[in-house]
Amino acid sequence: MKIFIAPVKFSNKTLLNDVLLHLKQKSEYQPEEIFLDIKISGLYSHERKQYYSTGFIEQAIKLTEKYEGKVLILTEVDLYVPVLTFLFGEAQLGGKHSLVSVCRLHEEFYSGQGNYNMLLGRTLKEIHHELGHNFGLRHCNDWDCVMHSSNGIEEVDIKGNYFCNSCLKNLI
Repeated sequence: MKIFIAPVKFSNKTLLNDVLLHLKQKSEYQPEEIFLDIKISGLYSHERKQYYSTGFIEQAIKLTEKYEGKVLILTEVDLYVPVLTFLFGEAQLGGKHSLVSVCRLHEEFYSGQGNYNMLLGRTLKEIHHELGHNFGLRHCNDWDCVMHSSNGIEEVDIKGNYFCNSCLKNLI
């Protein structure tokens, strides 16, 4: 399955390259980096000091009609939807587009201490999680499954790296 990775307001080339390498080696995905001209200034909430995540996806839909495969946007900005304080990502259930923010995946956000391997592991979990939604999966009750919902960074760290057997059976 072709996965188009679109960095938007994303400057960590090392992380991007490691994500692409991991997806090439450890999955059935065929990742390719693309450029999307997403206008994020209109997505910023001055009150919240965050960006409206659904707006990224809405713009990506218009820009990627010709792409055959999934489109994953990676960003470093903090994301929100009106009903949540923050989110790590968003995806179209059974659709083509997803979004992952690494803003709150950095250990520095919580402890002030950097940990690249932790950032990479968290990023990969959230990428697999959002792509799982694209492939029709809903949240899973199994803590060992990457499709378990994460309302905080502790839950990202606790959940597993890959799909449980039940979720694997339900992939579309």
